[in-house]
Amino acid sequence: MNDFMIKSLFFGMVVSVLSYMAASAIKKKWKHAALNPLLIAIIIVIAILKFCHISYETYNEGARYLGYLLTPATVCLAIPLYEQLNLLRKNALAIIGGIFVGTATGMASIFAIAKILHLSHAEYVTLLPKSVTTAIGLGISEELGGMVTISVVVIIITGIIGNLFANVVCKVFRIQNPIAKGLAIGTSAHAIGTVKAFEMGEVEGAMSSLAIVIAGILTVVGAPIFSHLL
Repeated sequence: MNDFMIKSLFFGMVVSVLSYMAASAIKKKWKHAALNPLLIAIIIVIAILKFCHISYETYNEGARYLGYLLTPATVCLAIPLYEQLNLLRKNALAIIGGIFVGTATGMASIFAIAKILHLSHAEYVTLLPKSVTTAIGLGISEELGGMVTISVVVIIITGIIGNLFANVVCKVFRIQNPIAKGLAIGTSAHAIGTVKAFEMGEVEGAMSSLAIVIAGILTVVGAPIFSHLL
């Protein structure tokens, strides 16, 4: 492959965007739940880097700029939330309480897993922000002394699992209320899960968007407290 192309500042960005476009086309054609566009895009990027013998560092030179879009993209989720403002006002206490319990349960489950598997403190805090959006999770992991790159992987995997199994979990536990569905998905599976919430309906998507923000704030406050437990 041309050295100029490999060293190009935007090489990683172009590969990432084209891979996601290809993955989206695959999902649109076959419409199978397992064909999550983000998961397929990751596989495509890895295959390209392996086949072309390109290091991750070279790829990340351009791809890292996509990360700057995470924060504004998350903020844009406030638009559908604004459209459901009346619903939010009517159920404010239940919504805030649900997100609080969901966030606390998520971190408590990581603490339990860490104790059972005898994880080190660094490994433990690396997993703590697994359910918040990447933009927030990276900062939490770095601040607590976790392994940031692994945190990214864990956050993405958590989101993909939430996206794939959201419908199944709701059916198994007979969760039918759209508010409850949205809050559960957003609290546990952040932005990637929210994509599935929007597929379920506008209310589910709006509540999931709200859950991302509040769960992120609660995790920023709660993660340092939980980090001292191990």
